[in-house]
Amino acid sequence: MQSLRLKICCISSVAEADDAIEAGADAIGLVSAMPSGPGVIDEALIAEICAHVGDRAETFLLTSKTDADAIIEQCVRLQPSTVQLVDAVDSSVYARLGQVLPALKIVQVLHVIDVDVIDVARALDGVVDFILLDSGNPSATVKQLGGTGRTHNWEISARLIEAVNTLVFLAGGLRAENAAEAVAAVNPYGLDICSGVRTDGALDLAKLRAYMQAARGA
Repeated sequence: MQSLRLKICCISSVAEADDAIEAGADAIGLVSAMPSGPGVIDEALIAEICAHVGDRAETFLLTSKTDADAIIEQCVRLQPSTVQLVDAVDSSVYARLGQVLPALKIVQVLHVIDVDVIDVARALDGVVDFILLDSGNPSATVKQLGGTGRTHNWEISARLIEAVNTLVFLAGGLRAENAAEAVAAVNPYGLDICSGVRTDGALDLAKLRAYMQAARGA
């Protein structure tokens, strides 16, 4: 059985990156400009953190860009190991990214609103490296593309994972108190957390350690 992968998102400094990795994170999330949500940091800092982390953990660049060339330009400048597309993109974008940046891993975020998301995931099967299921509402007047701190319908998420071969991360409202329940209910490849390990916006080491222990023990 493959071990659960743990990603700590909304990393805001080199020190937070080091703390997350020391606590056992397999990946960190670095948030570039978004229409809403927490964790956005300057791109110069994203590049600095990516360079500092190196191969100690996967570095996920969260981008709301949807144009292939704009995403490529951003990834070339910032040098993440993985790009996390938080908004829907044209199918041609995946092919373009793979052609120009073949080593870059691609994560497509899907927002779990209703069962229609399962068909969307099926269309992505084998096209992207990972799918990440999150709460949010991309159709809202101000798009909610993640970082809501809300859980969604885990039953739908579990059905989606059964329907695809692509590896799936689960996000949305996770914390130490529900991590084991989430793993048992959904059986994801990995978990992704932001606000559940923070206090007043800062990475809380006590919450982080409790969450890692709860998730790893699931």
